[in-house]
Amino acid sequence: MSITRIAPNIDSSENNGSNSLVDSTCQCSKIEVEKLNVHYGRFLALRDINISIPRCAVTALIGPSGCGKSTFLRCINRMNDLIPDTTISGKILLDGKNIYDPDVDVVVLRKRVGMVFQQPNPFPKSVFDNVAYGPRIHGVKNKSELAQIVEESLRRAALWDEVKDSLHKSALQLSGGQQQRLCIARVLAVQPEVLFMDEPCSSLDPISTARIEDLIHSLKELYTIIIVTHNMQQASRVSDYTGFFLMGELIEFGESAQVFTRPKDKRTEDYVTGRFG
Repeated sequence: MSITRIAPNIDSSENNGSNSLVDSTCQCSKIEVEKLNVHYGRFLALRDINISIPRCAVTALIGPSGCGKSTFLRCINRMNDLIPDTTISGKILLDGKNIYDPDVDVVVLRKRVGMVFQQPNPFPKSVFDNVAYGPRIHGVKNKSELAQIVEESLRRAALWDEVKDSLHKSALQLSGGQQQRLCIARVLAVQPEVLFMDEPCSSLDPISTARIEDLIHSLKELYTIIIVTHNMQQASRVSDYTGFFLMGELIEFGESAQVFTRPKDKRTEDYVTGRFG
């Protein structure tokens, strides 16, 4: 495996390119990305990405399949470290600290940056053990403390009332929507600061999708949330900010109301109005 780390020192004064979308006026950014480039072998997956992700808000990433949205997420929790022949350059700051600095503990980073995937993936364990898994890995052994963490996490995931009497039944017996909320509770149990959701509703029915969207609204008071979605209506409903990716480039980023109703780039307008994608 060959992985080139992100260069730790890049002069931000050079970040004056025409596609720079870092908002220098924002004083509440959780994540700052500057001049991010990602190669898989010779393939350039992301090109010169510059963006500020606001804290305690929902940011939606939209764009056609294969445009770099999921690659971008994997950079922020360093899952790309696991992909052979990956070369990454640029800078990603989490609360002002470059996550690719040599002294960064990747285990701690992934605790701070939680991930919910497209397909619900509960462990073949009980509901309780699914949520308690992360805290146990991080050293929580006290039974009463674990019980409190499980209850609080399930409440935050809007699932407690539905499973409180069946905590020791298999999580695989839950419905698809319940399983997805369980996976969210499992992430919340390790107290992350950032929550990634990669198409979390793509396999769910409309009722379950509405519950997940309501949950996203409530969670943004405590977490910085980034959601990848192909559903333009969903992106406009749940997000405060939206970034449009196309062929590895970040074409436009701004408040969702502006991106969807007054896009600055013709390519963004064509995509959100359904002319392609």
